[in-house]
Amino acid sequence: MPSPPPPSRPARRQFMTTMTASKAAKLQNNKALPVTPTAPAEARPVHMFPADLTKPLDAIADPIYLNPLITFYILAAAHALAALYFPIQDCDEVYNYYEPTHYLTDGYGKQTWEYSPDYAIRSWAYVTLHAFVIGLRRVIPIWGLPKVWKFYFLRIMLGAVCAASEARLYTKISRTLNPRLGMLFFLIMLTSPGMFHASVSFLPSTFSMYTTALGMAAFMDWRGGMRTAQGMMCMIGGAFLGWPFAAALIAPFMLEEFVLAYFTDKEEFISFCYRILDGSVRSTIVLVLQFCLDAFFYRKVAIVPFNIVWYNVIAAREGKGPDIYGIEPWHFYIRNLLLNFNIWFVIAVAAMPLYFVHTFVLRQPIFKQSYLRGVFFLTPFYLWLAIFTLQPHKEERFMYPIYPALGFNAAMGSHILLSWLGTSNPRSLIAMIPAKLRLLFASLCFIAAVDFGAWRTLGMVTAYNAPLSVYKPLRLPGVTRPGDNVCLGKEWYRFPSSFHLPEGVRAKFVKSEFSGLLPGDFSQANQGFGLYPGAWLTPTGMNDENREDPSKYTQLSHCSFMVDSSFPSSEPSPLEPDYISQTDVWEKLTCEPFLDASKTGTIGRIGWVPDWDFIPSKYRRQWGEYCLLRRRKSMN
Repeated sequence: MPSPPPPSRPARRQFMTTMTASKAAKLQNNKALPVTPTAPAEARPVHMFPADLTKPLDAIADPIYLNPLITFYILAAAHALAALYFPIQDCDEVYNYYEPTHYLTDGYGKQTWEYSPDYAIRSWAYVTLHAFVIGLRRVIPIWGLPKVWKFYFLRIMLGAVCAASEARLYTKISRTLNPRLGMLFFLIMLTSPGMFHASVSFLPSTFSMYTTALGMAAFMDWRGGMRTAQGMMCMIGGAFLGWPFAAALIAPFMLEEFVLAYFTDKEEFISFCYRILDGSVRSTIVLVLQFCLDAFFYRKVAIVPFNIVWYNVIAAREGKGPDIYGIEPWHFYIRNLLLNFNIWFVIAVAAMPLYFVHTFVLRQPIFKQSYLRGVFFLTPFYLWLAIFTLQPHKEERFMYPIYPALGFNAAMGSHILLSWLGTSNPRSLIAMIPAKLRLLFASLCFIAAVDFGAWRTLGMVTAYNAPLSVYKPLRLPGVTRPGDNVCLGKEWYRFPSSFHLPEGVRAKFVKSEFSGLLPGDFSQANQGFGLYPGAWLTPTGMNDENREDPSKYTQLSHCSFMVDSSFPSSEPSPLEPDYISQTDVWEKLTCEPFLDASKTGTIGRIGWVPDWDFIPSKYRRQWGEYCLLRRRKSMN
């Protein structure tokens, strides 16, 4: 037993009462806190709900635990499907990440103003890491695949990394807190539409999502000692290399360890300071490596994480910054997360109140840890949601870093609700309901959540997948030749990247109704300019105010191919004519259906609705066509 705290520090005594004596002693010795026993490695039957609903969840003897390797395989398979079929949702992903990566791997690509050395708010270190991953495909003994498989190989690898981070967090939740809590987390992450597409997105916020999951796993597991340095390297280092703002998610975990160290003894506080120093050194190493790579490409001193923060915070106060690209109402993220996580988001929001009621009112512990541990684990989700709800400029990808935290909160809330549903307390009204009826209700709720997620995912894939498939004819023999241009007008923002074009074929823009700044091309200067001159040569016409640059357009007569769309709800204009109907100039190589969102009702926009005749037209989805056109030879 540790010696009692000094009388002059009553706050210490009050805090230590939240832990058992054995926990305090083990914390003093920097040993692991007691954890819920885990299942052995051999297979066990897995049940979503307790086998006997007349007992609370924690009273069931047989824990629910899947081998981490099995969870990885299941998650990786789901993410591989997303990699192959889910459409790209954000043009920022293409022009700021796929195109620079294509420049590194194939020597040309589109360049945004963010990569101009004058601004340098995108990290070449992050892009280089993914270009290296694409290079790994050469170890696979398959030759003759078209260039587009670089794109799909990278997406599949991103899904595998995501699955690994999710599986690790699942393992730590199961072994450290509660196996059933881990199983719920696994099922939520597996079945949510939000994770389906975020897992394979080539975005810094997705990278921060991976590192957030790894950081949470490190901070969660105290067995064999605290892993503060490891958690810091994951979350802070991941923020440097990915998205700097994601570093805010480390605050609750650092606060927890500070509080524990402060209210324990001097030796533990010194150990805490040492771990902070260790983590700071590791994170600094990541920053230094990033700085060296960025300096190599930009040929100048560029601390990209600082530039990103400056642009989004300081420049925003000067009439620039992200707000010039549009602002959204405060409830944008609520609506978005409801679509991407349905009932799990509602439960995640309610997790903290449920935890307080379960722990402090009903006095029923959820896991064999300090009560405050649960509070600190649940906090990151609320912190992030509050910070970004207050920002005027909102985008779906800004929520990616908290998807693991959202999944944990939802798992915690679901675990508590299931324990209430399975109560055997005769004074509870719930206990008066037959156990089979309670099990049926819980099962139906879970099935409904899974079905809604599948319905939403299928709706997105079938509605917006055309840009990933319409370029396929270009890869057929004899269709293109070096020097051909594939032009994009109003469909410039749906271009899936130059990886979808054959060698020697370039993407070009023609004037449309859009009046902002379009990407240019990386310089392809060769002799005398060293490696990758397009990364450090200052391009013309770039600005950070979204002002249009006419030099980014090409003449329509230079277009060998055109990608265009036609919708019943849209009217042609002089700048956006209906190229598809100009059959004397263009011939269709292929057309794919594309959802006409303005003519489709809410149900059809949210999820999949079959095109059956007996379904009322107001509920059915309305379609346009998304086409790849080729200039007729007579018009060349």
